[in-house]
Amino acid sequence: MLKATYRLPTLPPPGELETPEVLRALADAHRHLAELKGRAASIPNQSILIDTLSLQEAKASSEVENIITTQDELFQASLFMEAGPGTPAAKEVAIYRDALKCGFDSLVRNHGLLTNNTIIDMFRVLKRTDEGFRSAPGTALKNEVTGAVVYVPPQSEAEIVEHMTALERFINDDSASTLDPLVKMALIHHQFESIHPFSDGNGRLGRIINVLYLTRVGLLEIPILYLSRYITTHKRDYYRLLQAVRDDGDWIPWLLYMLRAVSATSRQTLELIEGMRGLMADYKRRLREHPSVKYSQDLLNNLFRHPYTRIEFVQNDLGVTRQTAARHLDQLAEAGFVEKHQQGRNNYYINTPLMDLFMRVSEGG
Repeated sequence: MLKATYRLPTLPPPGELETPEVLRALADAHRHLAELKGRAASIPNQSILIDTLSLQEAKASSEVENIITTQDELFQASLFMEAGPGTPAAKEVAIYRDALKCGFDSLVRNHGLLTNNTIIDMFRVLKRTDEGFRSAPGTALKNEVTGAVVYVPPQSEAEIVEHMTALERFINDDSASTLDPLVKMALIHHQFESIHPFSDGNGRLGRIINVLYLTRVGLLEIPILYLSRYITTHKRDYYRLLQAVRDDGDWIPWLLYMLRAVSATSRQTLELIEGMRGLMADYKRRLREHPSVKYSQDLLNNLFRHPYTRIEFVQNDLGVTRQTAARHLDQLAEAGFVEKHQQGRNNYYINTPLMDLFMRVSEGG
């Protein structure tokens, strides 16, 4: 019989959390996060950021779980999901993006409440299942290298429901604690990962909850701050510090890790948004000046909302016929704005400068 070695605390846990070192890290994280929120608002069509950045997060978050795909595989899977091509890893990543969208849409519908029903819905999208919280005992978390059991989460469904109900209250009751929202986010993430409520996908869902919580409390307008790239880069520290809280109650290093992740990721995302703004301004100027291309704001938005676009996307976004959409894209390809490629009988068109920006910022992070 598996035995738990960590008693999940009632949140917030006892003891001083906002130490001088944590307060300094909070000031830095909030400064960069506020700048990101402000700059993101300068992109006229917010769906451009949600669609493009959510796929980048999906790729990074899946890498934490050793699901590896290339940018090309990822965007092709997103283009032709219904047609079947693409690697299994790329499809997993695209489905993660769909789970994140599911959560954000639910957050908007529920007037800013992040409920357990929403979390279960995201899990069902992510894992393509109708399951809910774990109901069978036997779950244990193991060291990836040695295979040794490092942590045993709650085993019974009743325990899981009890802990998740308490977590739901902590997430949504802003008057229950005077803690800074970023500290609360770090506590929520640790508690969710320690409850480990689902049979699979807990890490990815926990990282979605991070950004949805920041949106819920107004630190972001839309879910565009994704910590997965930082976690992938500092993966050993992430798991070590998660476990240090369980073993020793050592919360401060965990909080500092998460606050540094917010600060670093805000700066990286800001670089990406600034790069996108510059590219969009350049495309807008060149499209207006080009004699053979008919400029429209909807067409420009399409090229940045869908770095890999296709005739159907342009047709839907611009409200034009398939023939007109195909003509627009072929003219753009001839003028050097996009590169035309073929997948089976389907054509698709790549915004290469935007893809180069993704690669440059990703590698730089």
